[in-house]
Amino acid sequence: MNTSFVYRKHKRISLSTNQLLVFTCAYITLVLNSPFILKTSSAIVTLNDYSILFLLSVPIFILSLSIFVQCFFAFRWITKPVLILLVLTSSLVFYSTVTYGIVFDYGMIQNSFETDRAEALSYVNFSAGVFFIILGILPSILIAKVKLTYSTFWGELLSRAKLLSGSFACVFLIAIVFYSSYASIGRNNRDLVGYLTPYALIDSMVKFANKNYLYPPLKFTFLDTSPTISNSSTTKSVTVLVLGETARAQNFSLNGYKQPTNKHTKDLGVVSFNNVRSCGTATAVSVPCMFSRLNRESYNKREALAQQNVIDLIHLAGVDVFWISNNNGGCKGVCNRVKSEQISTNSIKPLCDGEYCFDEVLVNTLKNKLHSLTKDNTLIVLHMVGSHGPTYYRRYPDNKRVFTPDCQRSDIQNCSQKELVNTYDNTIAYTDLVLSKIIAELSSLTVNSDVKASMIYVSDHGESLGEKGVYLHGLPYAFAPKEQTHVPFIYWADQSHNKDKLDCLSNLSKQPLSHDNVFDILLGEVQVRSKVYQPDNDPFNQCNFDATYRKVQHISINEE
Repeated sequence: MNTSFVYRKHKRISLSTNQLLVFTCAYITLVLNSPFILKTSSAIVTLNDYSILFLLSVPIFILSLSIFVQCFFAFRWITKPVLILLVLTSSLVFYSTVTYGIVFDYGMIQNSFETDRAEALSYVNFSAGVFFIILGILPSILIAKVKLTYSTFWGELLSRAKLLSGSFACVFLIAIVFYSSYASIGRNNRDLVGYLTPYALIDSMVKFANKNYLYPPLKFTFLDTSPTISNSSTTKSVTVLVLGETARAQNFSLNGYKQPTNKHTKDLGVVSFNNVRSCGTATAVSVPCMFSRLNRESYNKREALAQQNVIDLIHLAGVDVFWISNNNGGCKGVCNRVKSEQISTNSIKPLCDGEYCFDEVLVNTLKNKLHSLTKDNTLIVLHMVGSHGPTYYRRYPDNKRVFTPDCQRSDIQNCSQKELVNTYDNTIAYTDLVLSKIIAELSSLTVNSDVKASMIYVSDHGESLGEKGVYLHGLPYAFAPKEQTHVPFIYWADQSHNKDKLDCLSNLSKQPLSHDNVFDILLGEVQVRSKVYQPDNDPFNQCNFDATYRKVQHISINEE
């Protein structure tokens, strides 16, 4: 037994701290940073005239830079924990990037922090486990098993100084020789830095922590302390805003898509605006942005949450506002000051399974609300779970599978493109069914009554379904594909009160719109008079034939 123990001890790998650091950084650079190296190399070889030495310098530059950074964390007792954490984190980033094309910029970190447990678990699957074990856990075990050999304090310090100097010299030399080439590639391919594993993630997390936890809270700003309702008649008004999730416009047959994904609403007199852009590529950005007075270019979440949003103004004017959510991610702060209800995932069977509810559950809650209206003006927001992935197959009941074969798994990259698209299209078709049921409830409300009803449906962002190897959503807006930013926007109103308006809006359906228009469209739709209303930003305004209302809004703007 003693002989065996001596043998095992003898076989244990012994390395100096510098050697372990170099080997680990080489693994992270050459394996876990391969998406960055490949994308950078692809950008370089597309140049008309490029140097082979410049191409070869990329992995050397990243390796040297990584070694230089890690030298500052290579102290006796923290060397291994830091390197293991680096490998585990990098392996997760590598899987997400290779599998879904995810880039961990600030927006993605924000979205990750605001993701609920059920949504986060939907990304856990067999493929992710295998990747994590092989590329993360096994290398970490090797690092943990290595026996580090140390010299004297001054010997260690000198050794680390040599490695630090050598790596810095290499970085400096490459930067001097190829500065113009790196600068050119960087300027023309600003997305590349987002693939630098794991440092892009670390940088984004630091920025997120600074903005959300280290800055003092802003003083709340009131944009308008006295908005009012501008109804010119005794007609009651009910507006339902359906906030979609992860729906992309090009998969709506109302917009010309080849598959019949809108067979339930196509004959209901809806107007589909087919040229609408989102504010962001993730819910955490798009939802608070679209309800904010800030536009996409100036949007800042911290500032947006520290001022009134359009829901606040409508509520303050005296409109009965009610936010009903079937989205476990919450309203992102938008509904904090109005009545709201989060539908329990354990509520109605078989529409709910304990983790999610199908969106038809919203119709039941809406029906109850419509039968107990307390004010003349009502705004109801229905927040869907919609088409959120990667578990698209869980967004519609089995008996609502319109397109087959579909993809009944979360590791969607392992499904065929046809299966994946069919599954996603099933979510759109199911959303369409829910919208038709909402319209039916509103239509029944207007029959033989003086109630005026309308519905607006708009999605928060789109989705990538494997185009150019990209899946899901959340890419930085600057280089996000149109699949993630082109969103559906559908309008319905009862014909008895709105025929002329619907005809007018149909002629505007190809007009470019964005989430920036939602603020003013909502104010106009519920007829709230406010000094912050911008009629030029409300395309519906030119189709509002209520002369009294338009006059009141015009006077309101001029008074300011």
